[in-house]
Formats: sequence, structure tokens, C-alpha cells
Amino acid sequence: MDRLSTFQAQHDLTTEALCARILARHREAIRVKKPHVATANLARIIDATLKLANRTSFHSMTVRDLVGETGLSMGALYAYFDTKDTLLAMILDTVSGVVTEVLDQPPAEVADEPVARLAWFIRTHVFLSETMLPWFVFSYMEAKAFPPRERRKATASEQRTEAMISAVLEAGQAKGRFRVDNIEMTAALIKPMIQDWYVKRAKYRKRNVGPEAFALALIGFVEASILKRRRA
Repeated sequence: MDRLSTFQAQHDLTTEALCARILARHREAIRVKKPHVATANLARIIDATLKLANRTSFHSMTVRDLVGETGLSMGALYAYFDTKDTLLAMILDTVSGVVTEVLDQPPAEVADEPVARLAWFIRTHVFLSETMLPWFVFSYMEAKAFPPRERRKATASEQRTEAMISAVLEAGQAKGRFRVDNIEMTAALIKPMIQDWYVKRAKYRKRNVGPEAFALALIGFVEASILKRRRA
């Protein structure tokens, strides 16, 4: 799976699909009974939240701003969340859940081959962040202003991803495929290189570099750094 289109065909990560996840998780708190209505309005609310946060910041955004952006009344908005912190938790929980679900389930053909699995992980992470770009940018750029509980969630999500990378590196080291002096540090370096795709995406756009080319270049760079060369 080295094409973004193939990844997106395999994983339904549209705003509507992601909001259906939110509805399923927060069914008791959301006071709208019809699922199709609730999902459609949640999609409007989440889209508006991500746009407003990108325009100003989530911290500066008000519920009244959401009223203007969504066209929903204040009462209608509060049928979906009681506070901005609840809305924030919905977004972060969704990103974290999808990341774990997608990245922790490698296909059988790469699961036991560390070199192929690391390449799959990097490529899949890039494709995932490209597909959910506004969600990932929000989670990264707004993290410093999150309330303590949500900041801890964001940090824990980062640590889980690094732990997944570390596990692949450990497996490769054990099989004699990787040469890594410090596994945790190497995982901590690989993670931000992947994040560079959505944090500094504009510099790659100027170079006409798309997600597939970025992933391929990053895989080559990482492999050149850690692959253990076999003697002839």
C-alpha cells in the first residue's frame, strides 16, 4: 500500500465517519436522538471548530463564534457538548483512537518483518495525517493551550506512537536488521520527522512534494541511518 488513494479506500476517515465515532462514544451525553441528524450537525460543529482554531485559536474561540460559523443556535450546540473542554476532548479522543487503531494493526505480510513494518508505519502515518490533516494540525498546534487534562492526553498519545516505533526498532535490532544505539531516542527523532509533513507542509508543497514522495524519502533516510549492512 504505497498510494494515498489505496489507504483512503481502505479507511473511511471522512468527517462524517469520524463524527459517527464521536456519536457512538458520547451517545449518552448528546441529546439529539436521530443518528443521521446528530452526525450531520456534529460534522458542521467539528469543521467549524477546526477552521476557527486555525484562524485564531481554540482558546480564543467562543461558542458564539461557533453559532456564527455553523448557523446553529446556542441551544442546538449545547445539545452536543456542555463545555468547550468537552468539545476538545471529543476531537482529541477521536484522533488518538484512530491513530492507535490504524497504526497498531500492521498487515500480516509486514507484521514479522521489521524493515517492511517500519516502512509501512512511516508511510501509513503520513497518509493518515494527510487524510485527517485539519484534525492533526489542530491537535499539534493547539496543544500548548490545552487544559491540563487534555494536555496529558495529547502527550500520552505522542508517547504511544513513539512506543510503537520503539517496538519495531527493538524487533529489528533483535533480528539483526537494525543498528540502533539508543532505541527510545531514535523513535523520538523519527516521530517529529513524520510530523513535519503536516506541521510544515507548505515547504513541501513549494517543492511539489506530495505525501507519497515525502513518505518514500523519509523511509529512505531512516533506513540509511539504521539498517545494518550485511557483509558480502
